[in-house]
Amino acid sequence: MGWRTDGPSVRVCPVVALLAAVAFVLAGGAAHSGTSPPKPRNILFILTDDLDRAEVSVMPRLKALIAARGASFRNFFVSVSLCCPSRATCLRGQYSHNTGVQTNGGTNGGFETAHALGIEQSTVATWLHDAGYRTALIGKYLNGYPNTAGVAYVPPGWDEWDSPSHGDPYSEFNYTLNENGTQVAYGAGAGDYGTDVYARKAAEFITAAAREGRPFFVYLALYAPHQPATPAPRHAKLFPRARAPRTPSWNETDVSDKPQWLRGAPLMTPDVERQVDALYRRRLRSLQAVDEAIATLVATLRTNGQLRDTYIVFTSDNGFHLGQHRLPSGKQTAYEEDIHVPLMVRGPGVASRTTVSDLAGNVDLAPTFADLADVAFPPFVDGRSLAPLLHRRAPASRRWRRAYLVERWQESVTAPTARSDAPLEPLDADAPGPRARRRRAAALNFSPEYHGIRTRRHLYVEYETGERELYDLRRDPAELHNVAATARRRLLRRLADRLARLKTCQGAGCRDAEERR
Repeated sequence: MGWRTDGPSVRVCPVVALLAAVAFVLAGGAAHSGTSPPKPRNILFILTDDLDRAEVSVMPRLKALIAARGASFRNFFVSVSLCCPSRATCLRGQYSHNTGVQTNGGTNGGFETAHALGIEQSTVATWLHDAGYRTALIGKYLNGYPNTAGVAYVPPGWDEWDSPSHGDPYSEFNYTLNENGTQVAYGAGAGDYGTDVYARKAAEFITAAAREGRPFFVYLALYAPHQPATPAPRHAKLFPRARAPRTPSWNETDVSDKPQWLRGAPLMTPDVERQVDALYRRRLRSLQAVDEAIATLVATLRTNGQLRDTYIVFTSDNGFHLGQHRLPSGKQTAYEEDIHVPLMVRGPGVASRTTVSDLAGNVDLAPTFADLADVAFPPFVDGRSLAPLLHRRAPASRRWRRAYLVERWQESVTAPTARSDAPLEPLDADAPGPRARRRRAAALNFSPEYHGIRTRRHLYVEYETGERELYDLRRDPAELHNVAATARRRLLRRLADRLARLKTCQGAGCRDAEERR
């Protein structure tokens, strides 16, 4: 079997494991020749779309059924704050410079790029499927799917496939699902609401796995609260007076220390603020169906007798800003609102109401799932398993990550020909779009390409313009004061050196680069 990676620096050799088992028996343990192997663990991965970290406050079932029964990660980040790059990272455990999926479209991003590069041939789905797991992807896949692959296309490794192939899935109504190669249309009725449909399919798949007595991996990828943030009809009137949180950086008055792309941003007018508040209310409403789905799935697992053997993992593909630093709504910046997302995990051996402070990110999800399933992951993986943190077997701090890579690329202008019947991709408020990049960049203050790192204390960013940002998050958590011009040269040099190593790292080299002082 060889070595199995158990974390960033913890490796378990089969010989050592055998000696440990023998010692256990000699000490009076229960192991004997007739003992069956440990029961494989199930994994339910719930991924939301554009969820702001603070918005989990309106999800009481999430807090009661997952956070209160498991671990919450205080410092969990996404490397690229954009849907498709983040989702490719979740599937492969690689930073975007290694997946090749850097944007949502064009020749350097989107489903078409992922498909052309062949990264679907080895993902967490294929790893677990080959190990005997029943696997399901239900909901959103990679932006632009199915494009030229055809509406019946199902990527390798998935036993169950229910993903939109046509229509307007972001609106939660009037879309078509590719259900294992068959096209099934959903309309505008209350029973067609997307989040409810995906949750129902996940519950059915979980129940079928229970009947078969096989472990499962379910990737439930919900569209909420992505724009237009359509709530279920039953939730349409909730939160009538809610306003976007007026955080310290809300409509920031002084941006003279910010990069040029942000210095030109006008202050939000009262009308723009009202639009942001209206979007915020829709987002909160759309999350209520997600919260109900969590309760339904937990109840399904409990009824089937699967709950005690199932890890439930909840997070988002990226964060979302709402008025911070004068930016009305969107993502793709390196600021906290866009890269800092929730991660909550419940499951076997995870103590209730625990908080994990170690630095973690979406590059760790795929290797964590593999580790929890006791499945080896390939050497190309950049991330590390979070299982030691979940099970309170954390390695010494000197052997854990000290820096996490954060990046953004411009979408390439020349894009492959898209199918006319592909699902509609709504433009985020701050999205560039190749046909109107200059106009949108000027109107929406969209950032140029950047590469940076997030540590426990600092955010350090280098822009392609030559500008830099540095924030001391211990003293300035709202990122109001860019101290790149006044910081100690030694600190700047150390952060720049870390970034230089990380932005070209591969595999174990990424873990080594992250751990260096």
